[in-house]
Amino acid sequence: MGELTLLAAFMIGLLGSTHCIGMCGGIVGALTMGLPETTRQSWLKLLPYLFTYNIGRLISYSLAGLIVGLLSSSAGDFFQIGSFPVGGIVGGLFMVALGIYIGGWLQTMRYLEQLGGYFWRLIEPVGQRFMPVSSPAQALGVGFFWGWLPCGLVYSTLAWAATSGDAAKSAMLMLAFGVGTLPMLLAMGGFAEKLQHFTRNKWTRYIAGILLIAFGAMILTKALSGGHKHGMDHSGHTMQQEMPSR
Repeated sequence: MGELTLLAAFMIGLLGSTHCIGMCGGIVGALTMGLPETTRQSWLKLLPYLFTYNIGRLISYSLAGLIVGLLSSSAGDFFQIGSFPVGGIVGGLFMVALGIYIGGWLQTMRYLEQLGGYFWRLIEPVGQRFMPVSSPAQALGVGFFWGWLPCGLVYSTLAWAATSGDAAKSAMLMLAFGVGTLPMLLAMGGFAEKLQHFTRNKWTRYIAGILLIAFGAMILTKALSGGHKHGMDHSGHTMQQEMPSR
């Protein structure tokens, strides 16, 4: 897997995490609520909880990537019909829709998140068993189940990761994406109010949205050019076979 692909996944997580502040701020608050006041007021004491919390989240993202990678590798005919790269097109369109959503121009992810909400209702009661958090181990459990929270950002990246057609690559892409979200979500614990002010700024959303749309366009361009090249090679190979030998 190219380093640029992993870097793209990281940047998607970094840019898209501006959306996470509003969506996940309440969860981070619930995480810290059960801790002693002395722990909440000390950044050093709070850090192990935030780290294990986010490690659990990254594990769930990687697991989701592994699952979609296994599914896509076993459904290769769907993701590549002849020379037409269905998977790449779908992944790119999802990323463009995500950029529009992050930018606040259209609620392109609303219905997808509502659909994911049905699955979330099944697993949320299990995650609630780790609350209130009183140890880093419990924070790890909460983080793992939090990773399955309905989120257009995660769904879009999963759709892109699925186009790799390889379980290990898909898991690595989701891990890189999760690492990209870490700066914003780790800082949330100590600087939530300042971060919310920053992410609510329309220009922050606009810039993040435009860059995500650019990523989507890049994925679409790569998919289409790859499909065209594949078609040319296939055509050339066929012509060579049909040419009579002299």
